[in-house]
Parts: sequence; structure tokens; C-alpha cells
Amino acid sequence: MDILLQALVMGIVQGLTEFLPISSSGHLIVAPYLLGWDDPFLTSLPFSVVLHLGTLLALLAYFWRDWARLVPAGLATIRDRSFAGDPDRKLAWMIAATMPPAMVAGLLLNDFFEQEVRQPVLVALMLVVGAAILWIADRLGRRAVGMEHLGFGGALLVGCAQAFALVPGISRSGISISAGLALGLTREAAARFSFLMAVPIIAGAGAWETRKLLTGEAGVTAEAGPLVVGFLAAALAGLVAIAGLLRYLRGHPMTVFVAYRLVVAAAVVVYFLGA
Repeated sequence: MDILLQALVMGIVQGLTEFLPISSSGHLIVAPYLLGWDDPFLTSLPFSVVLHLGTLLALLAYFWRDWARLVPAGLATIRDRSFAGDPDRKLAWMIAATMPPAMVAGLLLNDFFEQEVRQPVLVALMLVVGAAILWIADRLGRRAVGMEHLGFGGALLVGCAQAFALVPGISRSGISISAGLALGLTREAAARFSFLMAVPIIAGAGAWETRKLLTGEAGVTAEAGPLVVGFLAAALAGLVAIAGLLRYLRGHPMTVFVAYRLVVAAAVVVYFLGA
């Protein structure tokens, strides 16, 4: 299959699965495996970087009004040394509180998981584990409060949960939404907080991986065409996924995503046993 079409498909996969609670890293491993694609470009560092930058663009485009308030509010908190009763000031620093666990885990363990834990069967297992966590959190969570009721301890717990998303198949959005649900947030509030806290993490990861590119650690060269196609596909699919998920969660449970994860895991195992 033409590499441009493969880049398009993988960009769409990245954009949708980065925000739906079904694991983008897991799908980027499983999709080429199930489709029989073996082009090293699809798992290369340059392609991974541009896909993540595409999803970052989707986040910034969708939540630009929020960040236009949160960034000045966070800086004002430093200036005044006070939240001054401003919910945006508190939210800005709650997002900051989610960052240290993921940053530490990423620095210490990212290369290990990228190199050693990429087997499709292990991804299938983690898809099942993530499905169980999401189902339990959705069933047992009170789903009663908005983001403004989340304290700094809760934000830190969500950040710790997010760190587990380094394991392919767990899902960054899935595990952070599950943590939010467990803390009593509504489904929409848990998803919105998950998306807001993803911006600095995805930006930081993108910067780190870009550093590898600039220092010659990429290992694979790629033409501009597939990179542009993947970037645009990830950005557009990401916008659709963000808007669609927030709208869906206003009146629906997580059951469809739990079921989807289990179906994909089963498909991987059946394919593996028949290979």
C-alpha cells in the first residue's frame, strides 16, 4: 500500500485514539500488525513526533479559549501569591500539579517501554486491564461534581494515574478519566480535565522527542509528504474525537469504549494464535 495512504490511516488512528479512552500507543502498535504493514517509517521517531504534534494542535485549537484564560491566571497567581478566589488560577495550578509524576516516569521509563514493551499480545493484555479500570471507575464513581471541586491532592492523584499511560494499551485519556471518575467528577468534567492536563505533557514529550531528532537519534529518514499527511490527519481526527467524546459523555456511560477495548484485544490474540 502507498506510504501516503498508510500515513493517512495512522494519523487518523493517532488522532482518534489519543483522546478516546482506547489507547493511542496500543493502536499504533496493533494497527500495522493487524494490517500487515512493516514499513519502518510507521514506527519511526520522526513519524511519532509529527503525529503527537498533530494531536497537540488539536488540543490547542479546541481549548484555546481556556488556555487564553489559564496562562494569564497562572502567572497572576505567581505575581500576587494568591488565588484571589479565581477558579482559573486554581485550575491552572491544578494542571501544573498533574505534571511531575508523568514527567518523572517519562524520563525514567519511556525508553524502556518504547523498546521493550511493544509486543501486540502485551498490548492486548493492557487493553483488557484498562477496560476493567474504566468500567469499575464508571460504575462506582459518584459522577457528581465539576472540575472546580477537584482539590490539589486529587489533581496529583490524576497525574500519578496518567504516568501509567506509558504502558502501551493502558491509554492516557482512559486512565486519567478513570481517576477523575473515581474522585467523583462527572464524565464530561473528567474528560475535560484529562484533555487540559494533556497539553503540557504532550508538548513536553514532543519537545523531548524533537531533541532526539535534532541530535541524530531518529535512525530513520522520512519524506516530507507522509509526515505532513500524518500531521494533518492526526490534528483533524483529534478535533473530531475531542468534540465527539465531550458531547457523548454528557449522556452516555463508558460501556462502548470498554467493549471496544475487549474486542480489539480479542482480535489481536486470535490473529496472533492463527499467525
